[in-house]
Amino acid sequence: MKISDDRRRGRGVGSNAAGRFERYGREETHDGWEIPEERAGFRTEVSYEQARSLISYNRSPDLPFDRSINPYRGCEHGCVYCFARPSHAYLGLSPGLDFETRLIARQNAAEVLEHELRAKRYEVAPLAVGTNTDAYQPVEKREEVFRKCLKVLQDASHPVAIVTKGTLIERDIDILAPMAAQGLVRVGVSVTTLDATLSRRMEPRVPSPKRRLETIRRLCAAGIPVRVMCSPVVPGLTDAEMERILAAGRDAGATSASWIMLRLPREVSQLWQDWLAEHYPHRAAKVMARLREMHGGKEYDARWHKRMRGEGVYAEAIAARFKLAVRRLGLDEAQPALRCDLFRPPEHTGDQMRLF
Repeated sequence: MKISDDRRRGRGVGSNAAGRFERYGREETHDGWEIPEERAGFRTEVSYEQARSLISYNRSPDLPFDRSINPYRGCEHGCVYCFARPSHAYLGLSPGLDFETRLIARQNAAEVLEHELRAKRYEVAPLAVGTNTDAYQPVEKREEVFRKCLKVLQDASHPVAIVTKGTLIERDIDILAPMAAQGLVRVGVSVTTLDATLSRRMEPRVPSPKRRLETIRRLCAAGIPVRVMCSPVVPGLTDAEMERILAAGRDAGATSASWIMLRLPREVSQLWQDWLAEHYPHRAAKVMARLREMHGGKEYDARWHKRMRGEGVYAEAIAARFKLAVRRLGLDEAQPALRCDLFRPPEHTGDQMRLF
């Protein structure tokens, strides 16, 4: 049952269906009594978790990093297409509205990160942030969980690659700029569309496209390398904008670019299709046909090297357009490699100070 518009105002999806691990589903229904009943809206709730570990490792051959951290579970940005939504099912929560309203902040993240970097077996390599949920979502303004982590990384001279849609990253320029001067940080800013109306519907609590371009400009002015990310590319909805997005990113100061196709794993597929039917019913069939065409008739293919780009004529056409555009715009150079040789493990209180 679709949740009424007034209760989900400012949210991305219209469902709060139970996750795939739950024994019972849940559905809102009228109780039959003709008594007016006022229902509360979905407000953001933040609970706290004491993390036992923070750095997550992966061996995925199609990812450019082997480790990442997530200061938060869930994301208030509410992007309807977010591939991280299914992770909320592991918490017994819905990948729908729960994902964007019932957040978990990992309060002790900085302390745990410091402990893990201090381990004798730790071998330094760039740490990715924002690859699951956005570290610069609105709740970070109050909680500052990631800012504390960033200070740990700065003190240890540890390389970090950040992906975000949040303009709150500007708050941390005082840390990021000195790190960038040492070759320790790079940033990717995702711009899905330049259409403010589409953006507000598809990613309701993300800063406007114009504001994100301004963030690119401010980061670049501070000497921080920025990549404009045209992602996700939505067939039949945002794909025509690719060249304009890349040009706008270049004009704002970005020096490199990337793209990823829309991904619909697990519960995201139905949430996305419900959203399409509500907001763009005349395009829904075309969008889904293109996606299935790229995944062998399925809505999603989780195979490595296929999941982020798809395959077939349409996927190849998008890849070709991207390649031509970045070459023409001068965005075809990779971001500089991050330095690992400056790393020094965090010290225990009372440790003998280094002489050199």
